[in-house]
Amino acid sequence: MPDKMKFQTPNLTAENLKKLSELFPGVVAEGKVNVDLLRSYVGEEIFKDEAYEFTWVGKRAAIAEAGRPIRKTLRPVVKDETTPTGADSTGKPYCSSGSRDWDTTENLYIEGDNLDVLKLLQESYLGKAGMIFIDPPYNTGSDFIYRDDFAQNREEYDEEAGVYDEDGDRLFRNTETNGRFHSDWCSMLYPRLVLSRNLLKDDGIIFISLDDTEIANLRHMCDEVFGASNFVGWIVWQHSIQPKGYTGTMSIHHNHILCYQKSANYELGSFERTDEDNKAYSNPDNDPNGVWRSGDVRNALYRPNLIYDIISPSGKVIKPCENGWRWSKKTVDEKIATGEIIFSADETRIIRKIYLKNLEGRTPESIWFAKDVGSTRDAIGELKKLFGTAPFDTPKPTKLIKRMLVMANNPDAIVIDYFSGSSSTADAVMKLNAEDGGKRKFIMVQLPEVCAEGSEAAKAGYKNICEIGKERIRRAGDKIKAEIENANAQQKIGEEPKQVPDIGFRVLKLDDTNMNDVYYAAGDYTQDMLSMMESNIKPERTDMDLLFGCLLDWGLPLSMPHTHEKIDGFTVHTYNGGDLIACFDEHISEKAVREIASRKPLRAVFRDSGFTSSPEKINVFEIFKLLAPNTTVKVI
Repeated sequence: MPDKMKFQTPNLTAENLKKLSELFPGVVAEGKVNVDLLRSYVGEEIFKDEAYEFTWVGKRAAIAEAGRPIRKTLRPVVKDETTPTGADSTGKPYCSSGSRDWDTTENLYIEGDNLDVLKLLQESYLGKAGMIFIDPPYNTGSDFIYRDDFAQNREEYDEEAGVYDEDGDRLFRNTETNGRFHSDWCSMLYPRLVLSRNLLKDDGIIFISLDDTEIANLRHMCDEVFGASNFVGWIVWQHSIQPKGYTGTMSIHHNHILCYQKSANYELGSFERTDEDNKAYSNPDNDPNGVWRSGDVRNALYRPNLIYDIISPSGKVIKPCENGWRWSKKTVDEKIATGEIIFSADETRIIRKIYLKNLEGRTPESIWFAKDVGSTRDAIGELKKLFGTAPFDTPKPTKLIKRMLVMANNPDAIVIDYFSGSSSTADAVMKLNAEDGGKRKFIMVQLPEVCAEGSEAAKAGYKNICEIGKERIRRAGDKIKAEIENANAQQKIGEEPKQVPDIGFRVLKLDDTNMNDVYYAAGDYTQDMLSMMESNIKPERTDMDLLFGCLLDWGLPLSMPHTHEKIDGFTVHTYNGGDLIACFDEHISEKAVREIASRKPLRAVFRDSGFTSSPEKINVFEIFKLLAPNTTVKVI
């Protein structure tokens, strides 16, 4: 008999408990972990007094939230929307909801609460993201953050000045008068960081932008979630050139960007060198190896074995530096012999040569200046060039995000931004792909927060932030395409034309599960009772809704090619050439089943009500055992 699909995100807490019990069977009893015993197994002495830790009110609930399963789905908006559904304040038409290049794109735009979306992506994109960039709420006391307290009802939220998106999803203004001002912010972000780590590749990297308000707490949380040893750097970004007296005591010109790797497998990408970077290099001695500059010969830490004298060609003694030389005596002698180390004219010191030819790029620095990566004003300017106005208050400049993409060091990376706002990240991905021929893919996630009445966005005609983000991708993509086509038209004969990158995106919207409650409570009913009840599937759900629910449940990527056709009068969907074949029609014929089985897909799924009786369902299973024994068959 075919198995039923789960249509529920994995219980990560239960999976962690299972892994722990496999490693240390004695520490788990009746579903509870004996923490003291576990610490003994890993060689820790147990003390019942204070310990160094970072905590806040609600931390345990935040940790538990990351592993709590949900019954939701992502519903595709398949229509390639080219017919305008509105016009902005300049009169330029825009499309509010649909996808672009659905059949060919590998990019995703997902609308909904990012915590739920991250949970839904756990199987399809587990360990697949090369880079994650997020620009979460800064907790300034005036911005809205996601509420993760499900205990209150909507009226209680409203009493606390809560706001909602157009579907009633939760947001609230976290003011400093809230007794859990910092705790609520930490509880909001922590489970999202845990789920982010799961999505990163072993050689993946995450960047998080923030201001002074919560940066210290963020560092503590990231050390816990990603591991302090995986800290890559703390970047200070000069976001403003003009004086801004934010604090009343100091003019703030910077924001922070914390950077963590998933593991030691990450290799830092270097930046392209400029003439400014190379101005210190010269060749005063006509060295055949080319231009060079002098480098440090001192050791950073004291090492007794690196304390020794160096004798110059004329016999002068050069005493060691305070902590010793940078290399052993044998290595220094070898470098002198090859000319990598030379003596000064008076032979009182040694000079190490660093050759420009040996440098592949410039190592990233911890301070990023606006002149190099753009400022907030530049980011606003980018929006104005695309929209004629600035419908979003806090965009990031694409040059800033492009620098992070270069550091990610993967031209084929899946790039995720789950606080995507105006879609600066998607814009940057497309631009960099156009420049270097990369095949990066983006996944943007954004809550469809309603644009405030009287805001520039509302004046421009946009109902919610998602409309702004999707329209930016369309306009930025059109601009990139036009620039490439114009450049190709001016190329000389024989020159290789530039390729237009993927500028499309599939739109998916978070929603409740496709399945009725009876699907999950089947064990409470007899077979006779079930036959009299309503269908497992909600009546308004389409074939595409069901297909994408199956993709999530089976852990398949959501951006692969999809086709559909009629077989013996029944609609059959084929995903990624046979990774999954599905038919959700009622009363499917044996001929159609045999044709599907003959194609030997990796997975096949049918509607439970597609069969009039249990024997028919069993017959389907037998057909696949005969024609496609390696196919996994399930029903919904």
